[in-house]
Amino acid sequence: MSEENNHGSGNILFFNKEYIAEFVYGGIDGAITTFAVVAGAEGASLGITVVIILGLANLIADGFSMSVGNFFSTKAARDNFDRHRAIECWEVENLRDTEVNEIRDIYAAKGFKGELLEQVVQVITSDKEVWIDTMMREELKMAKDEKTPYKTAGVTFFSFVLVGSIPLLAYIFAGRNLQLDNSSLFLYSSLLTGVALALVGSLKSIVTEKSIVRGVSETLALGGIAALLAYFVGDVLETILGLNL
Repeated sequence: MSEENNHGSGNILFFNKEYIAEFVYGGIDGAITTFAVVAGAEGASLGITVVIILGLANLIADGFSMSVGNFFSTKAARDNFDRHRAIECWEVENLRDTEVNEIRDIYAAKGFKGELLEQVVQVITSDKEVWIDTMMREELKMAKDEKTPYKTAGVTFFSFVLVGSIPLLAYIFAGRNLQLDNSSLFLYSSLLTGVALALVGSLKSIVTEKSIVRGVSETLALGGIAALLAYFVGDVLETILGLNL
């Protein structure tokens, strides 16, 4: 197994490592945007029912929107790669001498000379698939992403909804099991969201190969800033418009 495969496959906890980036960024976006809705509703002194309705509506709509955007982004990248690969395939078949010279120039620039250079050119151009792959990688600096658009979109939506629902848990269960006022519910929601962001921030550090402390701190900071902005916007609108829901 190659080093590239070791880095690009396998599992981290129960996640397929290939899709952990989609899970992380979908989860972060879900938690932050949903908690921003909760904070804005709290700032506007809206009722529990309104918080749940707004939160769930935002959760589904934004999660779907994000997954669709991810789908088309991944598909566009794959289509672009396939289009350029088809062009290289045509050039190899119809402009063989030109393409051979391009391979020679590429490896000459890497320091290959004389007989060794010609051997490298001969080996590469003797296999059409290897030749085309080499041109894609060395000339166009393009590599195909093996992740499918459907799976990336699915993981993004799943993580957005899963992690994004956490800020709403205190409100959802308040009517059945808890007798708490809005301030207490918002406190519990804040704590739950902080835990969720810390966990996802830790996974983000694995993806980016950075310090876990830094990853968690950055994620919590982003969530806190978004919540503060939403809270004060809700508070200002409630004061100006006199909302009483």
